[in-house]
Amino acid sequence: MTPGREGLSHFHGVILAGGRGTRFWPRSRKRLPKQLLPVVGETPLLRQTVERLKKLVPPERLWILANEQLRKPITSLLPEIPQEQIIAEPVQRNTAPAIGLAARLLLEKDSEAVMGVFPSDHYIAKPKAFLQVIQRAAREADRGALVVLGNPPRWPETGYGYIEYPRGTKRGGARAVPVVRFREKPNLANAKRFVKAGHFYWNSGMFFWRARVIWEAVETYLPATASAISRIAPLGARQFRSSLRKHYPACEDISIDYGVLERARNIMGFACRDFGWNDVGSWEAVYSLVPKDAAKNAERTPVLIEASQGNYIDAPGKLVALVHVNNMIVVDTPDALLICPRSQAQKVSAVVRALEKAGLEKLL
Repeated sequence: MTPGREGLSHFHGVILAGGRGTRFWPRSRKRLPKQLLPVVGETPLLRQTVERLKKLVPPERLWILANEQLRKPITSLLPEIPQEQIIAEPVQRNTAPAIGLAARLLLEKDSEAVMGVFPSDHYIAKPKAFLQVIQRAAREADRGALVVLGNPPRWPETGYGYIEYPRGTKRGGARAVPVVRFREKPNLANAKRFVKAGHFYWNSGMFFWRARVIWEAVETYLPATASAISRIAPLGARQFRSSLRKHYPACEDISIDYGVLERARNIMGFACRDFGWNDVGSWEAVYSLVPKDAAKNAERTPVLIEASQGNYIDAPGKLVALVHVNNMIVVDTPDALLICPRSQAQKVSAVVRALEKAGLEKLL
């Protein structure tokens, strides 16, 4: 498949954009979450995702699944995407129902549709290499397989799931290989073992399949969810939104990985070369991606530094002075200030849970 849109006339991009980005508090909030923020670069992560995909897929074949609160800001951010293809889920029900809904809506428009499913908030440093992989994955999916992408682990990460490929699998192969099994987030010892073995890859959360194939898999493995989605009115019907609000909450709250992929048999995967994938999962991940000074401080806003190193500072509208401070995250907003060690960045979501428990909705 040559670079560009040739051979992709039935390929649709489905972008999942309903997450809250709780590990990016206090910058990320319910009404303006991580995917709508310029966390890395000058434009929001969702806009970056769309710009990458538009090199292969025209806007009329791009679909966004978000939530009711985000539909309006996403419509403003992405005016080129047909408004009816920005779908607002009435409640969060994880990735399996979202993907099942997208598959059913695609089949209404294109019985031969092939779906690529993409998170809205990931960063890709090498987009040209990434787009080449997408084309190969779309071709494999068109043959009827459920296709996943595995990224080569750069360190023994315990926060990602892993895809196990057959022993001897080489990076960057032009053809997909069978997936042996999915491995959940490992402890450090197992993560080190996976990296050393060489045939375990990070699960990127990007998937490719014919819409009809994944819909049939949802019907098989998640019949209650398929039944609920089947009761929703067609997209073009006047009652679509009211019908969605009525029936979608009956879907199971389960990921596509647990609900379908770990049970299905026709799973193929690409053992990709490194195309600079980063899930931007925490402030520590942002720190790793942005420019730094000689003392390895990442200064997003003005800082006065004395004997301090390895810090991430984002405090618009004021000068931050650091004196003998090392390896910290400082993020300031008009109503909240976060200070935490970089090594504990994954635990920021605990602050959000505490705010929810305390009923401090205005800070969420």
